[in-house]
This record gives sequence, structure tokens and C-alpha cells, in this order.
Amino acid sequence: MIFRKRTVFTAVCLMALLLPLAAIADNSWQKVQGKGELVVGFCAQYPPFESKNEKTGEFEGFDIDLAKAMGEKLGVKVKLMDAEWQGLLGGLKKGDYDILITCMSKSEARSESVSFSDVYYKLPDVIVVRKDESAIKNKEDLKGKVIGVQLGSGSEQMADQMKDMFKEIKRYNYNPEAFTDLKFKRIDAVIVGYAYAVNQIKTDPSYKVVGQPLAEAEIVMVMPQGSDELTKRINTALAAIKADGTYQKIHDKWLKVE
Repeated sequence: MIFRKRTVFTAVCLMALLLPLAAIADNSWQKVQGKGELVVGFCAQYPPFESKNEKTGEFEGFDIDLAKAMGEKLGVKVKLMDAEWQGLLGGLKKGDYDILITCMSKSEARSESVSFSDVYYKLPDVIVVRKDESAIKNKEDLKGKVIGVQLGSGSEQMADQMKDMFKEIKRYNYNPEAFTDLKFKRIDAVIVGYAYAVNQIKTDPSYKVVGQPLAEAEIVMVMPQGSDELTKRINTALAAIKADGTYQKIHDKWLKVE
């Protein structure tokens, strides 16, 4: 009888502890809906996904148009917040943003406690060299070479997996610094996302892409862990802009390679 009473008492205590936890519902979408805006964090240093137009001072790019289209489907305004790439995940954790839409791959955010949207783009990593480079034609030719990558990027992770074949990996805060060093022969090649490489070559034709893509990164929108309701709404909005052709128009505007 005593054992039974203790069992019942233990069960009641456990229920008392669990009820407050159950009462804490996910309000990630309600918070966005309540303030009437989706706060989007990004780093405007990665054209054609996101950058700042030097003439107009406006943010532009694939992710910018994508965020605005998502906002329309969700029925809220979009507030764009530019920040340093290395601080984006920390800012998300602090609550500075509701979501990151900034060409971030699953592998780049996997070490953090976050929620992912469905994949919205697949981005190949490629090798970029100077246009007059004849010794580097593929991945195997990178053996013993000095390679440039952007800090905290999927391209950096890719290079680290191959580090034994390189003479050195030079890490840069942003890709333009790596491309400048490539131009002036301070490094031999840059590993970078294909869309960025194409955009850079359009701006400055002194570079070229060589060999086959090294890998393909799955690009996602990133939200705080536990934001299940917001994640669900984001995925629904993404599916809607794909279904009505909006996504394809944005893609062709910024990412289509002629």
C-alpha cells in the first residue's frame, strides 16, 4: 500500500513538473504576426545573393527579392538587417532576427541549435583561377597550391576537407579580398560558390572557373531552434512562390547563367 501511494505521489509530482512545460507553446509565428514584420538577418557581401547597390544605397539580390516575396505571402512587412557574416548566428540566438536569409548552407549552420527551412537553392562550389592560368585545370592540379576561402563559409569547410593536398589555405573575412589576392598572384586559386564566381567574372573578366564543381551545398533559411510554427509558415510560403512562378522569376533575374 505504501509503495502504491509513493508511486501515485511520484506520478503527480511528474505531472506537475511537465504541465508548465506543455503550457509553453511555440509562439514564433505569433510574434512575427503580432509586430507585423519579419526581421531578416543577412550579410550584404555576397552578390548576386545579397549586396548593397553603390548608386542607390539599396540592398539587392536573390535573397533580398526572395525575402520580400515571402513577406507578401505571409502577409507581413520585411525588415532587412545587414550584419557581419560571422555574427549572424549569434544574433539569431540573441533574438536580433526572426530568420536568416543569406545564402547559408546546412553545413554552415549545423553546429548551432537552429531550425532549417526546406532547401531553396543548391549551390555548387567551384575553383576560380586567373584567366591566364594554364597549370590549374581541375581539382588534382591544386596539389601544393595556396588556396583562398572566405571564413565561416561552406567553401572553407570544403577546403579543410582537402587541406592535405594544399600548400596553404588562406582565410579571408570576405571573398573580394581573396579575389584581389588572386589577381595579384598572392594565392593560386579561390574556392567559392558558383553564382558568386559568375557574378565576379561578369564584373572583372580576369578570372575563370576551371574543372568540375567540387560539391553542391544545400542553401536554407535559418530560424531559432523550436520555431516550428514559423518554420512551417516559411515552408508554405516558399512552396507558394514556387508554384505561382515568382521564385523562377527571381532566380532568372539574379542567378541564371547565360
